[in-house]
Amino acid sequence: MQQTNEVAVPDTAYNFPSKNGYFGKFGGKFVPEILIPALDELERQYELASKDDSFKKERLHHLREYVGRPTPFTFCERLTAHYETGRIYFKREDLCHTGAHKINNTIGQVLLAMRMGKKRIIAETGAGQHGVATATVCAKFGLECIVYMGAEDMKRQKLNVDRMRLLGADVRGVESGSKTLKDATNEAIRDWVTNVDDTFYIIGSVVGPHPYPKMVRDFHDVIGLETEAQCFETEGRDPDYILACVGGGSNAIGIFHRFIDKKHVKLIGLEAAGEGAETNKTAATFSKGKPGVLHGSLSYLLQTHQGQVELAHSISAGLDYPGVGPEHSHLFDTGRVAYRPVTDTEAMDAVKRCSMLEGIIPAIETAHAIAWLEKLMPQLSGDEIVVINCSGRGDKDMGTISDYFYGSNNK
Repeated sequence: MQQTNEVAVPDTAYNFPSKNGYFGKFGGKFVPEILIPALDELERQYELASKDDSFKKERLHHLREYVGRPTPFTFCERLTAHYETGRIYFKREDLCHTGAHKINNTIGQVLLAMRMGKKRIIAETGAGQHGVATATVCAKFGLECIVYMGAEDMKRQKLNVDRMRLLGADVRGVESGSKTLKDATNEAIRDWVTNVDDTFYIIGSVVGPHPYPKMVRDFHDVIGLETEAQCFETEGRDPDYILACVGGGSNAIGIFHRFIDKKHVKLIGLEAAGEGAETNKTAATFSKGKPGVLHGSLSYLLQTHQGQVELAHSISAGLDYPGVGPEHSHLFDTGRVAYRPVTDTEAMDAVKRCSMLEGIIPAIETAHAIAWLEKLMPQLSGDEIVVINCSGRGDKDMGTISDYFYGSNNK
């Protein structure tokens, strides 16, 4: 696929983050003092790599030959007919090697780790896709790999645990707290503090201390670059709407970033409302949260009245996180992106609808974005183009899906 001048991004004032790693008032480096030199060196090495043509060439080579980029831009004929309005397309990140967008980032970070001479890799994972992607690139390049995963998520995502172990990763279950992604991240940070000299921490989303939110965004920006060119090639113009699920927010920022300055493109992030954004069993950070510090940066997060981090809930392991990336927090505050809650029930209904109408079984995370079509499509006049980032496939979720639809209480 060729990029064309007709779809180039216009000159813009959107140049976040700042030198200090802030997106407006969000971001920064809120970490133990021992990690500051490591983050400063990571930032320096990343900036050097970003300007190094050989690094960029090697990364693009692996994205093409190993990951399988560019991913398709698929017209959803039966979903479009179902709603009788607009035109719906999926950006098929589910067709990346390993089954999700996560490997775009792990390829970039592992190449940077090797450039820095690091041979021990650690990662955190919730739904397991980032863990699988990290284990995959470590296997490819012969690096030691340790993945921290909440014990509850290990039960929900056993298939991905088995995949990681087959790839040679040491998967370490975390029994503290809610036994989910937040707690896995806590353990990964503890490991990094203890082994900072020889260890590279591959963070899986646009969260954490600077430069991680920028770096992960940049490694996923290929999603938006391809979407822009493919939509122009197919439809002759930009999409009217782009939808993506938001947990930490990597797949969403990957497709949104290219379009932030194109104000005619409406961007919608769908967060996990769990049993309802107004309940205590939710992960709807923007609907219910407020600014605070979590895992090294200032962003919106779910908090108790005492200011403690509140437990998040979602049927989706990948969205079961009480925070969100600082860039998303800035885009929420400025109103550039609309963030809306989607319940477990709405997401699971979307899993079945998409599977039966398109022959595509989406990840439950992705289904949160697909679910928003129920509210969006009836509002359209007829010729709008709607693009959904199909961030992952549902193989990993079949245990949850089967229990939900066909279990003993759902026959």
